Amino acid sequence: MSGKSVRAGRHLREGLRDTFWFAPAMGLVGSFVVWWVLSELDTRIVAHLQEEGAYAELKDLLAFTADARTVVTTVSAAMMTFIGVVFSISLVAVQMASGQLTPRVVRIFVRSRISKLTLTVFLATFAFSLLVLTSYEGGTDPDPRRVTSAPLLQSLLTLGLVGLSLLLFVAYVSSTLRLMQVGPVLDHIARESLRALEQQPRDPAGALLPAGPGTAHVEHHGRAGVLRSVRVARLVRAAGRQGVVLRLVPRIGDFLVPGTPVLTVYGGAAPPPRALSRTVLVGVERTLHQDPAFGLRQLSDIALRALSPSVHDPTTAVQCLDRIVQLLSVAVRLPLAPLHHRDRRGDVRLVQEVAGWTDLVDLAFEEIRRCAAGSPQVTRRLLAAFDDLLLLAAEERRTPLLRHRALLVEAVERTVPEAAGRAFALRPDRQGIG
Repeated sequence: MSGKSVRAGRHLREGLRDTFWFAPAMGLVGSFVVWWVLSELDTRIVAHLQEEGAYAELKDLLAFTADARTVVTTVSAAMMTFIGVVFSISLVAVQMASGQLTPRVVRIFVRSRISKLTLTVFLATFAFSLLVLTSYEGGTDPDPRRVTSAPLLQSLLTLGLVGLSLLLFVAYVSSTLRLMQVGPVLDHIARESLRALEQQPRDPAGALLPAGPGTAHVEHHGRAGVLRSVRVARLVRAAGRQGVVLRLVPRIGDFLVPGTPVLTVYGGAAPPPRALSRTVLVGVERTLHQDPAFGLRQLSDIALRALSPSVHDPTTAVQCLDRIVQLLSVAVRLPLAPLHHRDRRGDVRLVQEVAGWTDLVDLAFEEIRRCAAGSPQVTRRLLAAFDDLLLLAAEERRTPLLRHRALLVEAVERTVPEAAGRAFALRPDRQGIG
């Protein structure tokens, strides 16, 4: 599979993961298809037994399906109540997580595979059981010679779906309870952020940014919103056909307004609008697909809420700092230079700005540092974070870390009047205070 196909599939997969309707809709369609196939098979089984004259076996089959009918009827009536319970659990979990942590963690619940799978199986079980009820023939004691269908396979699959639904319900409750805890949520954000960092392309040749104001500009004509991602392969292909270099003006995560420039063209005229259609994807909120800095934004938001006077939970802030250090310890070794996307001949066709090292450090520490001066647990963890990152950082990347460390020390000295208290608050400790 080519790199372009992989990137296209990744865009599609990420888009579908950000929706909650696709999997349940496919489950409903699949339940109808499976019911139709099994209905045909059940009809052929009955016809085969009648041709062979195996009326005793057919009568036993009809007796089994008659007993299973009670179960199927009960399942079809109770499954909607079961679905309501699942929705209630989801809404409560989302409300608690967004209130205690940050509203931006709601996307974790939307993208949760176990939540989508559970709802899909529940809806499929409900729809399938209703369809199976239409396959039962009337009468309490049908004549084996005249019966045309006995939903044997359909009944067995209904019973199997009920068992699967119970297992998924247990797994769903367990997963939801984990996502209501701070630690698993922070771990999820960190893992997605690290994955986004690893997926960013690197250009070992280190091409330079195009100089000058550019020969043309492409304005944004879509709806206003956050730049979620760009279709790199399409932009590179359009620039190659036109023989130009494109530079993406906003960074991933910036808010775009119609009429503002989104692309700067170097070396010729802009590609035709048709070639650039749907190359810039705008949404209502940021994602981690091409925006690793969004992970730091979420961690910082959770820490800031934990440090607010209404919550006052410095331990959660320390946990956020643990994950922030984890991300920065990986980013400190990366080039973090503008991305240069090349065509098949190796020519640069698209230049994309990304957050630099100083940007990431400021995003990670600036707001937390301003709110942490009065909390010794957080200041001690911050100082340990700076010390650890300074050991990993090259000489040219130590400046922002040293600046934030000096500002933190100044803030603590202004806030804490006692010398002993200042000495305690300025002692690096990876656990904060034990």
